[in-house]
Amino acid sequence: MTQTSPPGWHPDPGHTGIGPLQERWWDGTRWTDHLRVPPATLRRRRRRIGVAAGAVVLATVAGGLFLLNDSDDAPAGRDEATAPSTGPDGAPGGRGGENRGGEDRAPGRERPPVEDGYATDLLSGISLPVPKGWTGRSGVSGAGVTTGEYPCPGDASQPCVRGGVFSAPAKALKLDTETAKATATRDISANATESYGEKIYGGITSHEELKSGAVTVAGRQGYLVRWKVVTKNGDDGHVQSLAFPSPRDADTMVVVRSGFDIGPQAPALSVMDDITKGIKAASTTGAGPGTCGSEYERRSG
Repeated sequence: MTQTSPPGWHPDPGHTGIGPLQERWWDGTRWTDHLRVPPATLRRRRRRIGVAAGAVVLATVAGGLFLLNDSDDAPAGRDEATAPSTGPDGAPGGRGGENRGGEDRAPGRERPPVEDGYATDLLSGISLPVPKGWTGRSGVSGAGVTTGEYPCPGDASQPCVRGGVFSAPAKALKLDTETAKATATRDISANATESYGEKIYGGITSHEELKSGAVTVAGRQGYLVRWKVVTKNGDDGHVQSLAFPSPRDADTMVVVRSGFDIGPQAPALSVMDDITKGIKAASTTGAGPGTCGSEYERRSG
């Protein structure tokens, strides 16, 4: 970048070729340590997830994912996976006005350490448990855990995942409702559509609500809605939208999208419940190495 380039998200110049390409924040004069996975990458994975969450960070989660970052889409005619985008609210130099790059982090907003066995969502202030055999990814404005990558049924050139769970601040998903119930109820349809409703799965032919109701998550009163969806192509799926106030900031609503394929190779639906129960406030001390944006695989055994 040149010294005259405006602040924004750009492909990480330090990428080694190992792992997914990330974007790094350029503050107008230097590269900061603020990293994220490109939103388009997350969206693509999610569609492939065959799961509602099919994929955001990896996870997009379709790995099925939903957006973990509240940035705008890339301009027409540009590659969404590589084109720089403007910073989200609260990003370095973003609309929130807070600079989290370098050493200029506001008090109480420091990056929490990544804890072994968990994927941490910095802005939401939560950590998702990483089941054995799954891969977790921490991020500045989202986190995700996925398992069972395979060729998507409608496009074998793209990877889908058997199961995925992803988190993001509600505002990143353009959800401005004030209650957890309203947020989860409003999000479930979008979650299902983004995970199973595109050409990779041929669309959703029908859905059935399996459960809905209040739930306590990370010490906060939340609400979840779970559907079973039937697709035209490939496996059907279970999708869940969970919403609750952040344990870090009661005024910040958090959304956690889950999506599991239905089939012999997919994770049991009970794992979705286990992950939901295992969500906790992000650790302020950490127990293992890593930084936001890092990937963590929890092996079986």
